[in-house]
Amino acid sequence: MKPRAALLDVDGTLIDSNDAHAQAWVDVCAEFGYEVEFGRVRRMIGMGGDKVLPELTGLSDEEGTGAEIKERRGELFRERFLPTLKPFPQARELIQRMRDAGLTIVVATSASKKDMGGLLKQAGIADLIEEKTSSSDAEHSKPDPDIIEAAVEAAGCPPGEAVMLGDTPYDVTAAKRAGVRCVALTCGGWSAEELHEAVAVYADPADLLARFDESPFARG
Repeated sequence: MKPRAALLDVDGTLIDSNDAHAQAWVDVCAEFGYEVEFGRVRRMIGMGGDKVLPELTGLSDEEGTGAEIKERRGELFRERFLPTLKPFPQARELIQRMRDAGLTIVVATSASKKDMGGLLKQAGIADLIEEKTSSSDAEHSKPDPDIIEAAVEAAGCPPGEAVMLGDTPYDVTAAKRAGVRCVALTCGGWSAEELHEAVAVYADPADLLARFDESPFARG
């Protein structure tokens, strides 16, 4: 079925930010007395803070010290890392191509609203996005399907007429649980083998753009 909507992850998919998110977690945990290895948290990027924080500290992000860490992590990311981030090559051109193909564009990210606004602006794509769903729109973050389901609702089409674009196994799993096909990119740091449950895998936005007419976004 030819798709009507493109649901877009942002971190690691359109902008090269996964390492920065991991380092922000390392730094904030150190501030609060938790020693965390970069490699450990790097494999968790793509999930929301509601899942990452308990894994790293045993704390909930709902209250107390856990809530403080969550808030401080966002501050660190936006102040220390966000201004240095760059979009992947031809990310903007890819989104424009999707728009030209008549697809409704909806962001579907586990990032907070505060992070998402900055990421879209830093990537130079904020003006191309029609609808946005973030961690604030879902009770549970990826790999739970809540954010994808919210994005499908925002797109106004059945799940079978939407295609997700992501970069982690968490994107693929969340989309699958929501009944949405997922196309994956390896630019976020995951291999094609690790993303094998996606319906198609490309290197980065430029690779997908070069082969767009044969991709699931054009042909279903």
